[in-house]
Order: sequence, then structure tokens, then C-alpha cells
Amino acid sequence: MKVLLKKLKKISKVKRILYYISLILYLVTFILLVKNILGLAGIETFIRVIIIILLTIWLIAYPLWNLINMLTNRKKTYVVCLIITIILSIVSGVGSYYINFGLDTVSKLTEQEYVTYTTNLIVLKGNQLSGSDTIGMIKNSKDIEGNVLAKELIKKEKLTNEIKYYEDYYDMLSDLYAGNVKAVFVSNNYPILFSNEETFQNIADETEVLYEFSKEMPNQDVELTSTKRLDEPFTVLIMGVDSEKEGLNANAAFNGDTLMVITFNPNTLTATMFSIPRDMYVPIACRNNAYNKINSSAAYGTSCVISTVEKFTDIKIDYYAKINFKGVVHLVDALGGVTVDVGKDFCEQNSNRNRENGNEICLKAGEQNLNGEQALAFARHRKTLLRGDIDRGQNQQMVVQALAQKVLQLKDYNDFKKVLDTVSNNIATNMNTNSILSFYNVLKDMLSKSLNDEEFISIKKTYLEYYSLPVYLKSSNMYTAALGYYPDSLEAIKKAMKVNLELEKEEMIKTFSYSINEDYTGKVIGKGIYGGNKEGLVPSFIGKSLSAAQNWASSNGIRLESVTVNSGDAKFDSSLSTGLITSQSVHEGSFVKDISSITVYVNGVNNNVVTNNSATKVEDNINEEEDNNYVVKQKEDKKEETATETTEKDDNTKKEDEQETKVDPNIEDMLNDNKEE
Repeated sequence: MKVLLKKLKKISKVKRILYYISLILYLVTFILLVKNILGLAGIETFIRVIIIILLTIWLIAYPLWNLINMLTNRKKTYVVCLIITIILSIVSGVGSYYINFGLDTVSKLTEQEYVTYTTNLIVLKGNQLSGSDTIGMIKNSKDIEGNVLAKELIKKEKLTNEIKYYEDYYDMLSDLYAGNVKAVFVSNNYPILFSNEETFQNIADETEVLYEFSKEMPNQDVELTSTKRLDEPFTVLIMGVDSEKEGLNANAAFNGDTLMVITFNPNTLTATMFSIPRDMYVPIACRNNAYNKINSSAAYGTSCVISTVEKFTDIKIDYYAKINFKGVVHLVDALGGVTVDVGKDFCEQNSNRNRENGNEICLKAGEQNLNGEQALAFARHRKTLLRGDIDRGQNQQMVVQALAQKVLQLKDYNDFKKVLDTVSNNIATNMNTNSILSFYNVLKDMLSKSLNDEEFISIKKTYLEYYSLPVYLKSSNMYTAALGYYPDSLEAIKKAMKVNLELEKEEMIKTFSYSINEDYTGKVIGKGIYGGNKEGLVPSFIGKSLSAAQNWASSNGIRLESVTVNSGDAKFDSSLSTGLITSQSVHEGSFVKDISSITVYVNGVNNNVVTNNSATKVEDNINEEEDNNYVVKQKEDKKEETATETTEKDDNTKKEDEQETKVDPNIEDMLNDNKEE
């Protein structure tokens, strides 16, 4: 050893320093690269092993070899080895950086383990809270913002108010507006969560926050894990987060306006996309399957949305992805725009929800390349579309498809980096790093096909046939503009998704007919299918004969009771003739399946009217009844049923309590549509 040290001292100091520096540099970059390479689980395993072996051999060989070169004064060999080591160090360092960047981006997509939850105590604008006032709170003790933090805020602010507990946010807010409670506890994102319901569309302007309380807690969504690999058939639920801010907080609320179920089969590179209209009236899983619009499930958290969608589609959701709409602007711009076919001219507010001072986004009909703001406007717009949210869902599917095509066409690394940055800041998912990396081989196949100008993915679009369903809400004494769906149309969509997931086998078509007038290209699954029983709503019997109500009750399996009311009785209606119904115990627009019996009140004798006139009116009523022939048969054609049930009512035949019912202007058109159907 002493001899070796003496010989080293004789070597040029510069050589020795370069040797030590190159050795340390290579060792550090080697460790970093190997660590990151090992993190790429499932990606090119053979290549990764070969790289690690080769780098390890050089790590062992270089110190000894170049030491010998220095001692034997082999200058050229020494320089070559030094240069190779420096180059390998640089390559290892750069490779380590890019791999780490990719892994870091992927890890950012995963939900944070801890997030900040916030509860607000709100009142109607201009109101104050006194100690004698009642406060509304959600009863569920697992609801962090509606219950857990609400109780902590009460302790913090030393509030002594009486608490009224609710099972449902919408019932609680209805009581706030009705004055039954003075204040309520809601998430700080309540304007986003509830403003899309007709009753609360101006809730941001009509309320104000009295108290706010925040706390960092374990993220509830972290528990929504899945072990499904992305190289086998899987499902993803896309949920739009309609935020006005850039970036995506892991606890950002979403209003459920955008719900898209995507199934993907990596074996066939086939995907199905099913956009669920926000107003679809379905059982809400976390609300004991009580019916409501599907977007209302978002008020109860991600798990409630997933459970509700699973029940509705009969498909297990493996993964979800929350996407901030604001980030769509930058994503599209990073990709150089997306090409879509705009169906009609329209104007929409920009990403900041502003249309003043030239900020409005206007597009002409036709195929065109859209920038970020235009693509977001196209995905958001629904006001002027013929079928509103239904057509908006189709537009969103087009944007998703166009984005997928553009991503696979990326060739410049800087553009790719911009896309990754945008994605990591605006998407949160329950996929873990290993699950995402398992998609590598599938992505490689898709890229290969894309480079060869082949169709890299087959996307099957769906369309759920629907009908207007103006449901009466007893809690708010209003109608809600809900949508019903045709069961056979949904079954066709569910079948396609299950076949794509290899849960069911595709049925072979044994017969085939061809029509020159039918378009067979780009067929949309579920479209044009109207079979199955529609949801039945209770019609209005006011002004109708008792026999009409009896026929309806009989055909629907409902027990009917009739009560005769005479003049002087509160339910007697002097504007109606004897024998006609003046009131009913179940409100028009209520679900038939929710009731077992109904009571109707029938006009008796009006003591204030001359007998001859009464007899004339009775005779006129009989003639009118014979002319109208009002018979409802539930099992017959639904359109005939609806037309019969909703015969136009005379303005003079509205019952007293119905005059008190508030009907949102947006619902009146839907009610008229049902009557005309």
C-alpha cells in the first residue's frame, strides 16, 4: 500500500484530481439512475436489467483500469477512460433527471394523503344569527364538512344555538330559504356544488358566510383504491371540476355536471365513452337510494358519486380522474389545439366565466382547429343546443377523443413536458404509480400504430335516449327539471361496456338487412332505442271526473279513496261543477312508484246555486265526460298515456293549494312538453 501511495504521489496532481472527480461523479449519477430505473416497474424490464449490469461493470472496472493507466503512464488510454466515464455520468445524470421528472409527474396525479377541509356557516344575505336561532347541520357523523368540522366550529365560536339535523343537503338549504332555520353548515365550495339546481342557482349572491373553519385531515378519497392493472380491461370515471382557479386542489369540490364513464380494453385497443347527463334522475347510493339528479351526488363526496354511477350502470368503477376545466385550456394549447366539428354557431363565456368587454368566445359551425379557450367553451356550452346537456356530453366526448389523438402525435420533448406539467397540476386520480406505469406497453402499441398512420384506438360513442321528467319536490314545493331515460337504451350501453370489459361475450348477428337510406358509419350505441317502461308521474285530476281517477288508479295498482265535499268545506271549489275533482292528496309530478294510495276530493252540492242550474251543470259535466272519454291505461302506449293523463287544464280549474306552488320558469316548458307528448 505504501508503494502504491508513493507511485500515486509521482502522478500529476491534475490527473489524480480528474480521476477522483470523475469517479465520484460517476458513482453519484450511477446511484441516482439505478434508483430511478428500479422505479420504472414493469417497463422494459430486460433493457433496464442490461443497463444496470453494464453500468455496474463500468463502476467496478473504471477505478482499477484508470488507476493502472495512471501508474503505467498510459496517457491515451487514461484520457479515453476518463472521457467515457464523464459521458456516462452526464448520460446517467440526464437520464435520471427525466425519469425522475416522469415519476414525479405521475405521483402528483395520485390523490394527496392529507388535504384541507373547510366548513362554512352561511345565512341568507342581510341576516344575522342570534342565540335563539336554529342552525341546520347534516346528521351523518362521517360527513367531514357538514358535520365533523361543523361541530368543531361550534366549540371554537362557542355557539349555543339549537341544532336541527338533516339527512339531505338540499332539504336543509330549502329550509334555509324558507326561514325554518337561520343558518346552515356547508362546504366552502357550496356555490359550485349547489348552483346548478334551479332553486339555488343564485346561492352565491343570495347567501353570505358568517364563520369559516378549516383543518388538514386524512383525504377520504385515498381509501378509494384499486388493484386493477391498466394492461387489462378497466373502467375510469371522469369527473369535471368546474373551478375558476388554475391548478387542482386535492379537495376541490366538483358539481357533477360532467360525468363520463370510459371503458378501455388494452387487448383490442377499444374504448367506450358514456356521458351521463347531469339531470338524469337516479337513485343516489349514499342517500338510501332516494331519487335525485345524478349531479347531486357530488355534494356527498367522490365515493357517493362512484357508488351512484356503479348502481346506475351496473359497472364497477376501477379508477376515477378529477379534471379541472380551467386546466383544459392550457392542455389544448400545449398540444397546439384540437380539431372538432362544431355543430352550430354559439357564444359562451371564457374560462374566467366572463363574457363582458370582448371576453365572450364565439364559434361558427363546421370542422376547425380550436385553441384552449375555444375548446373549453365548446365543452361547456349547452344553453343553445337542441338537447342541452345531452348534446354537451357528445361535444365533450369529441374533445376527449381529439385530445387523445393529439397526445400520441407529440414528437417534441418540450411540448411533451408542457403537457405533463399541465396534466399533473389539473388531474387527480386514485391510480397509484405502479398502476399508471402498467399502461406503458399498451401506450407503446398505440404509439406504434399512430406512427404507421393506423387507427391507434377504436372509440365507440354512446347516447342515452331520454325524456323530460318534471318531478315535484315536496321539500321545496317546486318542480325540478329532471330527465328520465329509456331502459332499453341504457341496457344497450351497459351491454357494450360489459363486452368491452370482457365481462360478457358479444352476440353474433345471424341475420342482416341493408337499407340504402340508413347510415351505417359511426353508429352511436343506445341511440334511437326507446323501449322499456318510463317512470310514471302522478297526473293532475283537478277538474276531471271521478271515473277518470278511478281508471288511472286501477291501471297503476293504486288504491283510490274519494271524499265528497260540499259548499262550506275548505276543499269545495265553487268554480267547478258537481262531480268534478277539486283536490288530491298526492301532488302532481310525484313518482307513482312511491305511493300506494291517493285520495281525491269531489265537489258535492253547492247550496248557493239554484237547483235547476245545478242539474244543468251536472248534465253538462256528463256530456263533457263522454266527449273527453278520459281513460288512462298504464300498460298501453306511453305516449297515448301521457297525452290522456295531461289533458290541458282550464285556467278556472286550478286548486287553491296549487296556486301557492312555485314553479320555476325553466320547468314550465318541460311540463308543457310532457302535456304535448
